Amino acid sequence: MPVKNPKIKIQKSKVEEKIEKALKPATAKKATNLSIPAFSLLGKADGTIDLPKEIFGVLVNKALLSQTARVYLNNQKTITASTKTRGQVEGSSAKIYAQKGTGRARHGSVRAPIFVGGGIVFGPTPRKVIMELPKKMKKAALISALSDKAAEKKVLGLTGLDKTTGKTKEIASLLTKLSDKKKKESVLILTDKNTDNVLRAVRNLPTVSVFSVETINAYEVLKHDLLLLTKEAVDKLGKRESSGKNEESSEKVEKAKIKVKTKTGKESSRL
Repeated sequence: MPVKNPKIKIQKSKVEEKIEKALKPATAKKATNLSIPAFSLLGKADGTIDLPKEIFGVLVNKALLSQTARVYLNNQKTITASTKTRGQVEGSSAKIYAQKGTGRARHGSVRAPIFVGGGIVFGPTPRKVIMELPKKMKKAALISALSDKAAEKKVLGLTGLDKTTGKTKEIASLLTKLSDKKKKESVLILTDKNTDNVLRAVRNLPTVSVFSVETINAYEVLKHDLLLLTKEAVDKLGKRESSGKNEESSEKVEKAKIKVKTKTGKESSRL
């Protein structure tokens, strides 16, 4: 068996490099102080926002975040490599030489895969490979990503965002006061719903993204350095968490009823 050389470094793919970069701030700790400062559109302090512990105060699951990021990046790409089979390449369809008497193997077409210029066997074709994650894993990954940002103290509150005029300079001046200029931090603004004025204001800012609570995912939270959220978005996240727990409890009750029915032969109201 060949001996592995520890000095030889295996070149990583671009996807793996993106995932490592996204997971660089992830740690195994959780936030202790869940009260974040809030700022107005002018960049002035405007009170505090209390973050729910069940969303921003859990332990970070790095393995789940890595899997979620890999699935997300895989679903964004389309494999465009294309090869032709023996039925697609150009070439004569006549028998290239006699069946017998030549001393060589019998062949019927010059487009066979063993000839130069022939077709390719089992070559790649344009396709899109879709990977899926269960809903519970997506939800747990999003909570881990939000908790990671809170543990790194990279979460700030925003007030009066619905009053923005849609001017880019208004959001740009706000971000210069809140983000680190030297590190050129990318910013994610999380709102309860997408408004035209907010989307218009950040359209020309390449390092700023806006997502609503319904469209946010774990990868976008990891990709950005700073997370800015509104009080309405925090309330909506809390409602989603509580409604999800109610759905899970109702599912457990229904499963328990089915089990009782299968054992006794008739459905019982007592569990």
